[in-house]
Amino acid sequence: MKRLLTTIFGASLALSLGVAHAADYTMRISHQFPPSHPTAIIMDEFAKDVDEATDGQVEVKIYGSAQLFKPNQHHAAVAGGEIESAIILSIQWGGSLPEMAVTQLPFLMSSIDEQENFTQSAAAQELSDLMLAKGVKNIAWILDAPDQIFTSTNHPLDSPEKFDGVKIRGYNKLFDSGLIEMGASPVSMAGSEVYQALQTGVVDAAVTAPKAAYTRKYPEVQKYGAIIPIFPVFDNLTVNPTWWDGLPEDIQQAISQAADKAVKTSFDEFRGSGPQDVKNLEEAGMEITLVTDEATLGEFQEIMFPPIRDAFLSSVGEASGKKLIELMQ
Repeated sequence: MKRLLTTIFGASLALSLGVAHAADYTMRISHQFPPSHPTAIIMDEFAKDVDEATDGQVEVKIYGSAQLFKPNQHHAAVAGGEIESAIILSIQWGGSLPEMAVTQLPFLMSSIDEQENFTQSAAAQELSDLMLAKGVKNIAWILDAPDQIFTSTNHPLDSPEKFDGVKIRGYNKLFDSGLIEMGASPVSMAGSEVYQALQTGVVDAAVTAPKAAYTRKYPEVQKYGAIIPIFPVFDNLTVNPTWWDGLPEDIQQAISQAADKAVKTSFDEFRGSGPQDVKNLEEAGMEITLVTDEATLGEFQEIMFPPIRDAFLSSVGEASGKKLIELMQ
């Protein structure tokens, strides 16, 4: 009886102290972002939402700053079951899913409203289906950047003719074909190498997201910045299909709802932070031009769209490529 009372008392004490029981499921998420990145912050909130919605049945463990896998390893790691989940940027699919490059075609979705509508569109579903065929299930289109900034040393790159002769760190072969059409000379290099390349004059200019230009301290080595709504970048939150299919339906629903909240938060964040991004860059010493007039945007589109479209069609095939472009339009 004494031992029984001791056991009951111990159990009651553990409950009163809030001792947590082990989670039934673990969701490890790998991503490349530093803690201050908006998506990193959103994913921390996602983990809390999943814990609350599942009453602790799912433990979300986040491995940021590429500490577990490098960005180019995420697809294989998730598809192979090495990890349950990872974020893959829409510009990082490369040859494993060339169809994703349709999101990089210039000016197909320039406004945040258009970009948010895209996440619920037939085009987005088609791309998610293609991801599944490649071994990963996409559960979220998190907005990483709604527009791009061309930073430069000698003059603002706010019109196509000003790119002539400029050595610029580009994105990839597809997008760089549009830069070449404007007379620029794109250079390929890792993001971690760009600051030094700009500082030493290896390149004159770079293209990135406005937030990234600030956090990577580009204003220290670049005088001008032209923000242009050429194309958005999304963070695809992907999961291993076998792991996902093994979850109870209510757990899947809880995770999906938390993912939907993460997507909404990302769009709300950028709707409110755009002016602050400009202010941050200007206060850091960069002269910012917002390219919004239709005539100039039309000039960019007229020059950049054809070569990028043709490169896209060449990489995915005429039939499937044209189908995706029509869905986007």
